[in-house]
Amino acid sequence: MAYDVNGTIHEADEEGYITDIGAWNEDLALMIAKEENIDMNSDAWEVVNFLRSYYEEYQIAPAVRVLTKAIKKKLGADKGNSKYLYELFPYGPAKQACKIAGLPKPTGCI
Repeated sequence: MAYDVNGTIHEADEEGYITDIGAWNEDLALMIAKEENIDMNSDAWEVVNFLRSYYEEYQIAPAVRVLTKAIKKKLGADKGNSKYLYELFPYGPAKQACKIAGLPKPTGCI
């Protein structure tokens, strides 16, 4: 699988996660989000950017429970809860948001 963004091909695994994290950019994120039927509003971008910062710091893509706790700590209880995150990313906040953020599939995700 691959994504073609403005003539640049980004290789991805069979589930759609890009293989070169360093090649990520916002145009690629928008293309992946469109394929996932995700509206990249400011709330969705906030989660994606949070995930990228988290990955930069810890070198791991967090599973949903860890993600929820980390967001709650940083952005507050109104955003750090499963209901809010599943509204933004209905097929799994960790899986979908990590895919859009250009990160590997979170550990423990099916």
